[in-house]
Amino acid sequence: MKKLLVIAAVLFLNACSSTKGNWDYDPQVNFNQYKTYAWVHKKTGDEGYQLDGLMEKRIHNAVENQMMTKGIKKVANTSAELLVNYITKTDKKIDVDTFHTNYGYYPNSYPNWWWGGSTQTQTSVREYEVSTLLVDFVDAKTKKLIWRGAIKDTVKKNKTPQQKTEIINQKISKLLANFPPKPEASK
Repeated sequence: MKKLLVIAAVLFLNACSSTKGNWDYDPQVNFNQYKTYAWVHKKTGDEGYQLDGLMEKRIHNAVENQMMTKGIKKVANTSAELLVNYITKTDKKIDVDTFHTNYGYYPNSYPNWWWGGSTQTQTSVREYEVSTLLVDFVDAKTKKLIWRGAIKDTVKKNKTPQQKTEIINQKISKLLANFPPKPEASK
């Protein structure tokens, strides 16, 4: 199951690498049937120290608040209709911008007057990180992925814990605004 989710995440990231936020779902699924959810349990060997347990807690709280507003209740894993998982990924990006500047006008050099003077080239290189957050909803009975949302944002350093919490709440709210998907009108 974990391998399937990782492979699906990689394919999804490659397919929509130019988007800031995106979501997809299985149109054959009746999302009105889901009233309960639980977080995907980690395997026994995965317990213990978390690399970023504080961010995990923020993501869990944000998702749980959104699910509560949608009337979908958190229950024990064994009785859940939906399983929720999230994946985060951070990529380093590099922007290279080059500007060419010509300046100078020499009208007094008749008959050879010309535009020109000198040319300057300035190149700036900027390295930054882009963070991707994927949220998956899996049907607990069939173990099939039924909805996935992804959102990308530039990582901004030096944020307070309150600012980080606010940012996560905003991102999750924006992402889960499309869950459950609205029935499409007849075309």
